[in-house]
Amino acid sequence: MDLFETLVETLKANPKKIVFTEGTDARILSATDKLVKAGDFLKPVLVGNVEEVKKAAAEGGFCIDGAEIIDPENYADMDAMAQTMFELRKGKMDMDTVRANLKKGNYFGTMLVKMGVADALLGGATYSTADTVRPALQLIKTKPGNKNVSSCFILIREKDGVEERIAMGDCAIQIAPDEDALVETAVETAKTAAYFGIDPRVAMLSYSTKGSGKGDDVTKVANATAKIKAAYPELKVDGEMQFDAAVSPTVGQLKFPGSPVAGQANTFIFPEIQSGNIGYKIAQRLGGFAAYGPILQGLNAPINDLSRGCDANEVYKMALITAALA
Repeated sequence: MDLFETLVETLKANPKKIVFTEGTDARILSATDKLVKAGDFLKPVLVGNVEEVKKAAAEGGFCIDGAEIIDPENYADMDAMAQTMFELRKGKMDMDTVRANLKKGNYFGTMLVKMGVADALLGGATYSTADTVRPALQLIKTKPGNKNVSSCFILIREKDGVEERIAMGDCAIQIAPDEDALVETAVETAKTAAYFGIDPRVAMLSYSTKGSGKGDDVTKVANATAKIKAAYPELKVDGEMQFDAAVSPTVGQLKFPGSPVAGQANTFIFPEIQSGNIGYKIAQRLGGFAAYGPILQGLNAPINDLSRGCDANEVYKMALITAALA
């Protein structure tokens, strides 16, 4: 059973509701069509004007019967929602600003999750990553013990008839994490990897392996690795290490002898966003991996971001991933 078949079975046992913030987008409507035809394990909630959403669905030939459409302009509980958001943003947004923001799909959809109307949210087909993440940070906030939001990608490919899965973080959110943020990213990415069937062996990546290079960036990764080992002794993690040492058994044991991770890593933590973003796209474009994400980590509820270049199949699969995390 592949990952997405597993996620469907998980959701059948515990059905969820997911908000799509861009209800008139053809890719969202296509994914909604697939979800409503597949059964009642994941109910889509489309944000937008009811007639405009229905018109867009009809023009695209999409069946959205069974999906819920909610228009912020006519939402019956808007007063209660506005008051809740005003209290959450007290001192940072006045009521006029709150109500103006709640007319936008990203803020309105996030508040639907906050108020328990839906379990999860998927946006970003037309919104930027910042426009998806900002309301989540302001309203959903980070879960206890976390100070940061990070992200990871789950990458999958078929190799010799076997589904190979790896995780990479942070490739989308944190531009230049410090040591403690890097620790959070590694721990959260390991949890995400485990949730999606990967037994995490975490490589803390660098241009240096075990002190072969020098510099502040090397020190940051080495110190973060030491902090993880001290706080989470059960986690298989090692570093700092170069990518070849992380994936090649021969190179790994030559450069990092005795490491439980070197040469067999499957969860890769990049020192900053530039290398992370480049790295996952190399794996995707040259390595033949399908990349799913960014999966946001550290929030109190599952809020995920789509690439604006996504297709309907990616929307469908990211909906399953996001809802399963609820």
